[in-house]
Amino acid sequence: MTNYFCISSVIPTRDRPEALRRTLGSLAAQDGLPAELILIDASRDDASRKVANDFAQALDARGCKIRWQSAVIAGAAPQRNQGMKLVTQPVIAFFDDDIVLEQNCLASLHGALMSDARIGGVNAMITNQRYFPPGWVSRLIFRLMRGRPQTSYAGCLLGPAVNLLPEDRDDLPEIVPVEWLNTTCTLYRREALPDPPFSEFFSGYSVMEDVALSARVARDWKLANVRTARIFHDSQPGAHKDNVTALSKMELINRHYVMTHVLEQRGVPDYARLALWESFQLSVCAVQKHCGRAFWQMLQGKLLGLGQIIKGQRQREAG
Repeated sequence: MTNYFCISSVIPTRDRPEALRRTLGSLAAQDGLPAELILIDASRDDASRKVANDFAQALDARGCKIRWQSAVIAGAAPQRNQGMKLVTQPVIAFFDDDIVLEQNCLASLHGALMSDARIGGVNAMITNQRYFPPGWVSRLIFRLMRGRPQTSYAGCLLGPAVNLLPEDRDDLPEIVPVEWLNTTCTLYRREALPDPPFSEFFSGYSVMEDVALSARVARDWKLANVRTARIFHDSQPGAHKDNVTALSKMELINRHYVMTHVLEQRGVPDYARLALWESFQLSVCAVQKHCGRAFWQMLQGKLLGLGQIIKGQRQREAG
C-alpha cells in the first residue's frame, strides 16, 4: 500500500536545527508523507544538514526522498523559488521549518485540495495563531478597508492587502473558503502557481510574500483553509524580528507592493485606506507600548518605508 502522496514539499531553513528536527519529526509521524522533501538551507554551519540526514533513511523507506541543497540566496522567498526548480510532483507543499504538524494534517490538506478541481491551494489551521472576533474599533476599520460591512472578516484580504487569519469554530465546515493563504503549511496545485512563485521583489524575511502569491493564484482558482489539518507554529526568535524599525519598514514597503502590483489598487481611495491602516497600526502600538521605545522604532520604520516608496515612484516617473 502506498504511504506517500504525490507532493513535493519545499522547506527553507536557516540556523534552526532543533526547530527543524521537531518539524521533520512531526512530518515523519504522519500517516502519509510527501513523495519528496526539498530542504534549501542557508545555515552558517552543517547542523541542519545533519538533522536532514538523521531522518533520510527512515523517510526513504516510506517513499519520501529528502533532497538537501545549499541556498544560493538567503531569504524565505528566494529559497522557496530555488526549491521549486527541483520539484517533480503535481502538488507543491510549502512548510516553514518551525511547525509541528498534528496527526493526519497532511492527509487532510491533500484530501481537501483533491476534493474540488477548482481549488488551487489550501492551508492548515494554526492552532496558536488564529482569528478572534474584533472589537468595535477594529471592526470599523475592517469595514472601511472592505468598503462594506460583513458578519466575519476571518480569512479576508481587505483593502490595501490587510490579511486576516482564518477562524476556528466548531460550527464551521471542514473546508472554509478564504481570500489568501500563508506559507506556514500550505499545499498548491503546481499548475496554479506562477513561475517563479515568488517575485524577486521579496528578500530576507520576505514579509507578505505569501499574500502576494496567494492573491495571484486566487485570480483563477479557489483558496481554502482546512480546519481539520492542524499545526502548532513554534515561531522562533531571530535578528530579523528583533529589529523593529527594519521590520516596520519592510511591512509598509511590501504591503504597498502587494497593493499596487498584485491587487492593482493605485487610486487615491486605495492610498487613503493604506494611510488609515498604517495609522491604526501605529495607534495600537502606541497604546500597547505606552509610546515606549518599540512605538518610536515602529514609527521610524514607517517613515523610512514611506521615503523609499516616494523615492521609487519618482525614479519610475523620471525613467
